[in-house]
Amino acid sequence: MSHKVKEPTKKEAFDILVRCGKDPRYFLDNFAKVSHPKRGLIPMKLFPYQEELVNKFQNHRFNIVLKARQIGASAIAAAYISWLLYFHKEQNVLIISTKVQTATNLVRKTKMILKNLPSWFNLTKIVVDNKTSIELDNGSQIKAASSTVDAARSEALSLLVIDEAAFIEDMEDIWTAASPTISTGGRCITLSTPNGTFDWFHSTYTQAEQNLNDFFYSCLPWWVHPERDQKWFEKETRNMSKRQIAQEFLCEFLASGNTVIDPEYLKWIEERDIKEPITKMNQGIPGYWQWKSYELDKTYVIAADTARGDGEDFSAFEIFDVENMEQVAEFKGKLGIDDFSSLLIQVGYEYGGCMIVVENNNLGWTVAQKMVSEDYSNVYHSIKSTGEYVDQYDAQNVLNAVPGFPTSMKTRPLIIAKFEEYVRHKSIKIRSKRLLYEMKNFIWHNGRPEAAKGYNDDALISTCIVCWVRDSVLITNKQDLEYKMAILDAVQTRNTFLNIKLPEEKGYKKELDLARPKDTIDKDFLYQIMMG
Repeated sequence: MSHKVKEPTKKEAFDILVRCGKDPRYFLDNFAKVSHPKRGLIPMKLFPYQEELVNKFQNHRFNIVLKARQIGASAIAAAYISWLLYFHKEQNVLIISTKVQTATNLVRKTKMILKNLPSWFNLTKIVVDNKTSIELDNGSQIKAASSTVDAARSEALSLLVIDEAAFIEDMEDIWTAASPTISTGGRCITLSTPNGTFDWFHSTYTQAEQNLNDFFYSCLPWWVHPERDQKWFEKETRNMSKRQIAQEFLCEFLASGNTVIDPEYLKWIEERDIKEPITKMNQGIPGYWQWKSYELDKTYVIAADTARGDGEDFSAFEIFDVENMEQVAEFKGKLGIDDFSSLLIQVGYEYGGCMIVVENNNLGWTVAQKMVSEDYSNVYHSIKSTGEYVDQYDAQNVLNAVPGFPTSMKTRPLIIAKFEEYVRHKSIKIRSKRLLYEMKNFIWHNGRPEAAKGYNDDALISTCIVCWVRDSVLITNKQDLEYKMAILDAVQTRNTFLNIKLPEEKGYKKELDLARPKDTIDKDFLYQIMMG
């Protein structure tokens, strides 16, 4: 026996419509219907992760969603669009996907919800109904388009939806053309399963994780769906490769096999070393992350890479505890040269007046010179032609000594190889996820190690310099000093050179071995860089 659902009174209908207009989750959970492959047309009934996703769509202008296959994220996007069109006038929604047919699927899902609303939902109705577009009598409309550079050009959009963005060719150019269409308050929802690294989707998503752009990120692996369990997962992936599983279900951006740092070491760092900083601000300047404050009995070194402050690159510096090579602080941001120099000096004093090594190529030269002129007494100096370290006091009497460290064709392979050595032997503690992202996107390109297109290596190169200076200068100087002290001690206590206690006998060699990687630089690795 069928039971006719009692329609609400006008007052009740009015209250329900008002509530629906204010809360898309209430509207979708109570009145939206979707097509189920086995059960036909059924009420939507949002799962918790879907409610959260709708809430993000409503509260953030820009959303980027990394999703597993069969998770229903596209259906939720269509449902949100149906709410936006129905309860808001003059909304212009454009959907871009790999093919027009794929974009049309979202239009079809949106149309299905709108056409199956209760009869007493009488705010608006569909007046134009095409395969690739629909229009309501309140002036709102939705249109599907293929992924061409001109797809969104000249459109004034309320919402731009990019479906399967990782699989769209020339997505970077499409975004450049499309972003002005939403610059006056429009929104964007970008969804995709991963498709490797070094594309626009991967770049945008990883930058969103670091708060480096305006996108709010969401990750939806297969297990967020409450009706999926391990048995379901094993059945679905039975005949799939590890690569396919990682892409389709685990939301993992796949390494393409050409990262400079072995992916196994990257995973090890991500699982064991990465930590949230205790602060993300210094004197009102954002981008300064700190994990540990200055300790009196510690020795620190700062290495810095300078950018213009208004371009694509970032100025960055890294601070490490020299003894155990633990990252204690990091800055990555866009500052003018004077502000960056002042920040370096300030932080240098905060960490005990520690040595500051500035890459002196291009604008770094100005930063290094400014630090000297400001009488900071521990600026790294080097011989201009060779890059060999010179003490700052002695540098005043050396004609070709300059402040800073040169990254040249000679020194760049050495510092990168030294950093790789530290990572390979797990002799460095990396706390920053920003630095880790740079490591993940530092690749071999035509035989040369460099940041992938659209990525930066500012923090990474600074860290490479820290590793090199630590071994070639700080540890070496410490060894020389302790050796001289050992000789002086022996002369003073025994008055003879025949019974000198060498540093090894005093435990120095054991201490040094614990403080640095036990093996030398991988010669094959260094040769690979040099030949590149």
